[in-house]
Amino acid sequence: MHRRDSLRMSTRLLVGVVSALSVTALAAGGASGEPGSVAGPAPVPRLELDRYLGTWRQLAAVPQYFNLACARDTQANYTLDPQGNIAVRNTCTTWSNTQNEINGTAVVNDRETGAQLHVSFPGVPTQDSLNGPTNYIVTALGPDYSWAVVTDPSGTSGFVLARAASLDADAWQQVRAAIVAAGQNPCLYLTSPTTGGESRIVPLCVS
Repeated sequence: MHRRDSLRMSTRLLVGVVSALSVTALAAGGASGEPGSVAGPAPVPRLELDRYLGTWRQLAAVPQYFNLACARDTQANYTLDPQGNIAVRNTCTTWSNTQNEINGTAVVNDRETGAQLHVSFPGVPTQDSLNGPTNYIVTALGPDYSWAVVTDPSGTSGFVLARAASLDADAWQQVRAAIVAAGQNPCLYLTSPTTGGESRIVPLCVS
């Protein structure tokens, strides 16, 4: 299969899942916080920031418009900035084999757990304000901080992050259980191609 054909197939799959997510969000009554809405995903009891900093590889994610350009090796790097916030550097390799990069800032909104943050990216509509509502919840962590599941209050985004390029079967079982516990469907997560790990884009429930 030529790369162009592969891109078309992957894009159709991604767009289809994004459309399904939009319908799901509307059926659920929109974002959390409105009267009658279901409580959002719970954060982990305590996030140790010094252990969470560093580089994470994206092994699966609920498709979002901003990462449609990413073909493989999507990563996030977190470091402390001079103000005590978290400097965010997201990178990936695009379908044309170039490097894509965006830099932002994460501010902790929940001092009790440290696991609910507002992430902003300058110049990105609706995400360019340094302070704002929580849009990043660490809802599950491996006991050794080898993997994490991240979502948002509405539960319409989701990311499986890991230190390594792959996880063993037991860790994946824990990840899927964490996704379900957060009120999400693992089938809406697609695997993210990673050098040294998964090379396919398939729903997490069948990977």
